[in-house]
Amino acid sequence: MDRAKSVYGNEQSKSTYKKALKTKEKNIKKFGDDSNANYSAEVKENPYIGDILGVKNIEIGKAGAGTSAGFDADKSVIVGNIRMGFGHYRISMAMASAANSMGITPYWMDLNSYPDTTCTKVISAQNDLYSLGSRISQKSRLFNHFIWEPINYTGFKKLSYNAPDQKNAELMAPVYQNVPKDIPVIATHVWPAQAALAAGMKHVVNAVPDNWPMALHFAEGAVHTIQTHYAYQGYRTMNGMDGNNILKPMPEDSLVYTGHYIDDELVRNIESDNEKRLARKTSGKPMRFLLTIGGAGAQKEIFAAIINELMPDIKKGRAALYVNIGDYRNVWDDLKNLVTGIEDTAVTHFDNWDETRNFCAGAIDGDVNGIHVFCHENIFEAVYATNLLMRSCDVLVTKPSELAFYPVPKLFIKRIGGHEQWGAIHSAEIGDGSLECRDIPHTIQMVRLFLDDGVTLKNMCDAINLNKKLGVYDGAYNAVKIAMNMKEANV
Repeated sequence: MDRAKSVYGNEQSKSTYKKALKTKEKNIKKFGDDSNANYSAEVKENPYIGDILGVKNIEIGKAGAGTSAGFDADKSVIVGNIRMGFGHYRISMAMASAANSMGITPYWMDLNSYPDTTCTKVISAQNDLYSLGSRISQKSRLFNHFIWEPINYTGFKKLSYNAPDQKNAELMAPVYQNVPKDIPVIATHVWPAQAALAAGMKHVVNAVPDNWPMALHFAEGAVHTIQTHYAYQGYRTMNGMDGNNILKPMPEDSLVYTGHYIDDELVRNIESDNEKRLARKTSGKPMRFLLTIGGAGAQKEIFAAIINELMPDIKKGRAALYVNIGDYRNVWDDLKNLVTGIEDTAVTHFDNWDETRNFCAGAIDGDVNGIHVFCHENIFEAVYATNLLMRSCDVLVTKPSELAFYPVPKLFIKRIGGHEQWGAIHSAEIGDGSLECRDIPHTIQMVRLFLDDGVTLKNMCDAINLNKKLGVYDGAYNAVKIAMNMKEANV
């Protein structure tokens, strides 16, 4: 089956298919073709989040070895992902957490972590371009308006965009060569799903992110899971993916609404964590704002403005800050230049994972004052530090990307890419987050509402509690169940 020629019976044009072939040929010339490499595949311990989420890594080794070792095919699931920003890693951690809570071993397979393979070379090149575009978009309004927003909003939406990705997925497939084909795969980016299907993996779930339907995310042959009803309708009808043309809809068994992809630890503790938030508000303890820098390292100017606004309140004991700069150490240097006195006020938690974990655990029931800045060079620690800090924060300040779906009160700053705005819209509609604040004055206004009034935080906490009862945050559990049921039914 050549998935670049059509999508669910909707034929690609001859020019689109020809362009897809040329894209693959271009990448072969640049990165090589290792289709006959016969890589080894071996399960190894994950030293960073293995003890928290039960994760084990799939390592792809020497070409020509053709071996497979350490797999438990009976009760395991592969979480297929890529390092492109932090959002896809975060979804992967939610899937791993849910699987682990259900007694299923999650195997972590990062297709961007095998540097000798064509697969990783292709993905890394795309990741570098995406990160560069994200950063430029925050510095140049013209670039953002005329290039970045249209690419992320309408470009990725087009059915024709899917064809070259399908051909590139054929170059990614060799990393699956000696992975047992019967183990279910939950892919948290479409490329690991497309590659798994091209490699002959039998049971594939494509966990679709965001709330803006885009043909970029199609992996025909997989079951697509969707976090919102709005996205479900958009994908089912393929609305707007070929101009005004009416396309053949997705088959009903290829698309499932699951709810938001959230870690088990966060879902289990929603009510108790909200109770602590409201108790801190009532007793006048410092309101804790968690500022998290996205995977592209952009938007530091917005965060600097927030910190400057809150600095007097921090000194008075009315506010406290967690700032997770991920693995972008340079952002700390920038903040020191943009925020007067932050270096003297802040406590830094840099590259000490045990210290970070102890701080996060103690903050759930303990007191927190001042500013705490977190930075970890390791990608697992950089991403998961935000997850650990979420339980004890009062307000999460973030762009409306994957974090828009998390069960914590949220203040949304300006998006990066037009597709992200729909995450904020969804969150505001279900009551667990703010509208998107598209400039600094509106962002500061929302900061003051959280800090100074008596209803904004409470309303969001109440909405989150209600959403939990409705199963809104059960998406990761449901995706794992779908994957395991596919294997059981041999679909």
